[in-house]
Amino acid sequence: MRRAALTLAVLTTTLGLAACGGGDSTADGTGASADSTPTVVASTDVYGSIAAAVAGDAATVTSIIDEPSADPHSYEADTRTQLALSRADVVVENGGGYDDFVGTMLDAADGADPVVVNAVELSGKDAGGEFNEHVWYDVPTVRKVAAAVEAALAEASPGDAATFQANADALDAQLAELEQRIADAAATTSGTPVAVTEPVPGYLLDALGAEDRTPGEFAEAIEEETDVPADVLQETLALFPGGQVRALVHNEQTTGPQTERVLEAAQAADVPVVPVTETLPEGEDYVSWMSANVDAVVSALTA
Repeated sequence: MRRAALTLAVLTTTLGLAACGGGDSTADGTGASADSTPTVVASTDVYGSIAAAVAGDAATVTSIIDEPSADPHSYEADTRTQLALSRADVVVENGGGYDDFVGTMLDAADGADPVVVNAVELSGKDAGGEFNEHVWYDVPTVRKVAAAVEAALAEASPGDAATFQANADALDAQLAELEQRIADAAATTSGTPVAVTEPVPGYLLDALGAEDRTPGEFAEAIEEETDVPADVLQETLALFPGGQVRALVHNEQTTGPQTERVLEAAQAADVPVVPVTETLPEGEDYVSWMSANVDAVVSALTA
């Protein structure tokens, strides 16, 4: 998504950590810990939630972006963001061009040398060329991210290594259960035709074996914020009254006249619409949020 540049004047540090299972941001919003506990800075609250589950009370976790309207692709970090990153012991980013501001700010921060956990690199999905960078919708990748965060925190604070390991094990058990649920559901969802407004949920749909019927040019144009060619838009709209898809999975953080027409076409044809997002809804952690996404998509595909 290459949307208009967005500037957040204040670095948001509230993660909803009660839902995430631990870790407090500092009062001054810099991400710097008031004591010797390690500090983790995540590009978005999705990764902040994962880090907080591993950190528990033994580390401080700050998410730079935790607003549903904020787009990491075009986020313009300020000096407070740079300060938070420069003081971090561990930085968790998506990578793959999704949150480039993290690398830019770290490069500009003299003396900053955190351990950087890059989800795309861990995923192994970037083989060059075009690929779907939204790897947090791939549960196996998230398990790798959690393990990498645990290792980085244990190195930063060896005295708390047992705590980090126990927390990581508990999180991994939850993620393994979620992964198994997806695999079990694929027995009924495999081959089911679906449409999307953007490739955000692509890895989840792939794991469920769903068949994406959306014209590639449509999803690409929406993600890049360019006009969808008229013939491609008509081809997309025809998916719904013609009964060619069972559901529409819609990124509700990116809307415009063309996606609204697609939504209206789906609703007019009584095709279930499943909204998805790129950041956490209020009060959710990664596991509860992704579990709800799985339930909603499976329900729509099997309706």
